[in-house]
Amino acid sequence: LNLMNSTEKKTVLICSNYAWTIVNFRLPLIKRLVKNGYRVVVVTQYDGYENQIAEYVDKICPLFISRKGVNPFVDSITLLNLVICFRQLKPDYVLLFTIKPVIYGAVAAKLFNIKTIVTITGLGTAFISDNWITRLVKLLYRFSLSSVASAFFQNNEDINLFQKSNLINPDVCKLTPGSGIDTRQFPYSSLPQNNIRTFLLIARMLWDKGIGEYVEAAKIIKLKYPNTKFQLLGPLGVENRTAISRKRMTVWIDEGFVEYLGETTDVKPYIERACCVVLPSYREGTSRVLLEAASMGRPIIASDVPGCREVVNNGINGLLCKPKNHFELSRIMEVMVNLPFEERDIMGSKGRAKVEKEFTQKIVNDLYIDALENLCRK
Repeated sequence: LNLMNSTEKKTVLICSNYAWTIVNFRLPLIKRLVKNGYRVVVVTQYDGYENQIAEYVDKICPLFISRKGVNPFVDSITLLNLVICFRQLKPDYVLLFTIKPVIYGAVAAKLFNIKTIVTITGLGTAFISDNWITRLVKLLYRFSLSSVASAFFQNNEDINLFQKSNLINPDVCKLTPGSGIDTRQFPYSSLPQNNIRTFLLIARMLWDKGIGEYVEAAKIIKLKYPNTKFQLLGPLGVENRTAISRKRMTVWIDEGFVEYLGETTDVKPYIERACCVVLPSYREGTSRVLLEAASMGRPIIASDVPGCREVVNNGINGLLCKPKNHFELSRIMEVMVNLPFEERDIMGSKGRAKVEKEFTQKIVNDLYIDALENLCRK
């Protein structure tokens, strides 16, 4: 369907917490929207990636947002920022991604009666434990989501949690297989055939990503199997209540069991050199890192939690383990260490096939286009 005439250049506003997330997860959707005849504007926090967005959209505006948690004063500035942007840009439809843009963007859209599609990409640290922050975030979700047209979730457990907590109308809930993978950008590559087993964990350096369990498991495995490597890749010292400190990372490095590789804009060379990608996270939306690893033909080890188990068919393209348990993680890692090359290679191939069948960008972007087309008809 060519929407050029039917939409008369209707404006879609896309908002996410910072520009990097749009460049890495939403740029193909933006290109598709433009191709289908929409005018696209973006509101996001500038972080050095905004220029990569600007060339594809009509306008990009800065967003003030804090990633440190819930602070009523700071977050009220974010809400005001969004209200001003929506008033100036006058979008016909709003697509919201990541926690704070979803909550405060939906409130701003409600003020102007703008049709809104939100995506719950993950529940964040607030839902992992039950405290006053959890209760406050649920209250904010319940109010902000009360009038959205559609809400995409990345796993069924998150849908069930929101519905059981009466945070959302079940009729607007939809399921999307993550943010989608460009399998050409993450091409299949053969497993390294050497005697060294290299395990790689890619994530923001947060306790909730299971970094501590990974390090403790690495100590157990490396003492027993010296020809193993355990690598960490991802930003350190991020704005998050569960961030791992540089001091703690230095201690781990000095102990000699793990290597910290820093952060990168291109994970592919690191995945290519690994024999297995590990994510012992406590909870995810749908893990992008696991999808990238599977697309490149790497066996994966992940926690048996929402957002990870969707990507891993246990014993087929990887192995699942109990969360928050480094002894269990080390046991599963030992299984991977002792698997023959042929079995690990088959796991990698099955992972690639799973991504091609279930998690491509086209599958995901089709869902958003369909949702927008349905709104256009109403």
